Amino acid sequence: MAGIQCRYYQASSSEMFGATPPPQNEETPFYPRSPYGAAKVYAYWVTKNYREGYGMFAVNGILFNHESPRRGETFVTRKITRAVARIKAGLESHVYLGNLDSVRDWGYAPEYVEGMWRMLQAEEPDDFVLATGGNFTVRDFVVTAFEHAGLDWEKHVRFDERYLRPTEVDALVGDADKAHAKLGWKATVQTDELARIMVDADVAALECEGRPWIDQVQLGGWPVVGGRG
Repeated sequence: MAGIQCRYYQASSSEMFGATPPPQNEETPFYPRSPYGAAKVYAYWVTKNYREGYGMFAVNGILFNHESPRRGETFVTRKITRAVARIKAGLESHVYLGNLDSVRDWGYAPEYVEGMWRMLQAEEPDDFVLATGGNFTVRDFVVTAFEHAGLDWEKHVRFDERYLRPTEVDALVGDADKAHAKLGWKATVQTDELARIMVDADVAALECEGRPWIDQVQLGGWPVVGGRG
């Protein structure tokens, strides 16, 4: 409807950079290496086109990997930290992973959500990279996660070629200087701390799952089963 003022945020991705060497920022050419990355490039340009063509307040947030204990279990960071918790508890022995040499810039999701909000508070719409600037390999994340739980990663990590990408993205490392200068945003949680946060959360979650939580109260000879609220 005419006259409605809104601000639109497009969730772009570091996967748009794909094979372009790091560090990557707002001026870095896109070279996606997956259908996901290619689709994100399309969404980026459509957003930019509507901003320039129709004067919409539309921004592209080019966020590098942002993780937390709420990350889905199939994503490599959560797959690792969840496996660490289960191995520590004696429920599993191994975790199967693909390329351990891939380099990623992993940050803490709550900080990135604040960055998204800041983009929408700016006086003028623009596009911003959010990243820590750190470069951790998958192996680095594995080592940090297992060591935090007092485990030797080499005893528990197995290679599985099924997890290799047909077109690999070797290294994604972001340069968020523009977001720092224009939005006052800067990541404070680095990847090693993030790994420890996620391991602690998965260990705690597993401990909660192991506690008896079914309360039976006899009423008229029949048990009433109560669960967690």
